[in-house]
Amino acid sequence: MDILECREKLDVIDKQILELFEKRMDIAKNVAEYKIKNDKPVLDTVREEQKLKATSDMVENKEYEQGAVELFTQLMSMSRKLQYKMIDKKDEIKSIVVDKLDIHPDTRVAFFGVEGSYAEQAMINYFGENVVSRSYDTFEKVMKAVKDNEADYGVLPIENTSTGAIAGIHSLLLNYDNYIVDETDLPIEHALLGIKGTKVEDIRRVYSHQQGIMQCKEFLDAHEYMECFEYPSTSASAKKVKEDNTTEAAAISSVRAAKVYGLEVIVPKINYNSKNTTRFMIVSGKNIVLRKANRISVCFEIPHKSGSLYRILSNFIYNNLNMTKIESCPIVGRSWEYRFFVDFEGRMEDAAVANAIEGLRQETENLKILGTSCI
Repeated sequence: MDILECREKLDVIDKQILELFEKRMDIAKNVAEYKIKNDKPVLDTVREEQKLKATSDMVENKEYEQGAVELFTQLMSMSRKLQYKMIDKKDEIKSIVVDKLDIHPDTRVAFFGVEGSYAEQAMINYFGENVVSRSYDTFEKVMKAVKDNEADYGVLPIENTSTGAIAGIHSLLLNYDNYIVDETDLPIEHALLGIKGTKVEDIRRVYSHQQGIMQCKEFLDAHEYMECFEYPSTSASAKKVKEDNTTEAAAISSVRAAKVYGLEVIVPKINYNSKNTTRFMIVSGKNIVLRKANRISVCFEIPHKSGSLYRILSNFIYNNLNMTKIESCPIVGRSWEYRFFVDFEGRMEDAAVANAIEGLRQETENLKILGTSCI
């Protein structure tokens, strides 16, 4: 057969497939009505596994076996999405929808680090200087302050363009049951700071937060005589160098921290990525949703079996939702099992979002909506 004849035959077969597909989806609606009436879950893993095994057994040409299994996996996934649309969506998490956050002179804001930290700058950029701010030396203490109502909001780094996700932040959201209510980006320019008169060749010890050290790796690799020491924050590192008062010590921190602690900028802009940026999240103990919020953060656990993640992610694919991040972390006490954190674009009132969340709720374990933000 020539190419035109092949295409004509394919067109005929594709039309038949489409007609059968529509019939199959119509029957899937009937299945959904039965499940709704009898309070049965949409996902029936036993039935799906039986169906896939039968499909595999029925394929005559084993060269096509894997493709046939993938085809029916997709078909059943699409059937589930159709059925989820027919279910009344649950509203288990009551949110407070507002046009903007309530910010006034008495607003209490907790931030990570000491005076001069990048988190403090991010806080000022978002809230302004006319609020009651307080610094905490660990991420967890910021979360605890918000949870215990010592602060109305908290400001914490969540992701960096050079080094990726900030370890442990998402888990703290779960541990303290706080919510992401917005975010703000801050360009990060690290500088090497020291006391007056310090020269690069004098420096033997460099202090900074783990992220600061990682983001300046190329500079540090080029100066092997400098030994690095991790410190609670970049700003605390600057404060330590001031207190140590020796030309052998330096800090990787901000130019702003140099001004705060009376240090000199020995070498400016030492981070290897000229577009180095950190995303800071604004957290609250209340589930506040800004009306213009268009990014949603969720976390969930999935069964430790083949195909689980593929099936879960199809909830985003078939609802045409763009995932902007996916991250996993081990679940403590459960070997080789993981919790997944996902950010995706969408608004809480969108039908596609509601449908995807309903699918996640039924197909995952311990689903939690971590919050929303504005991109």
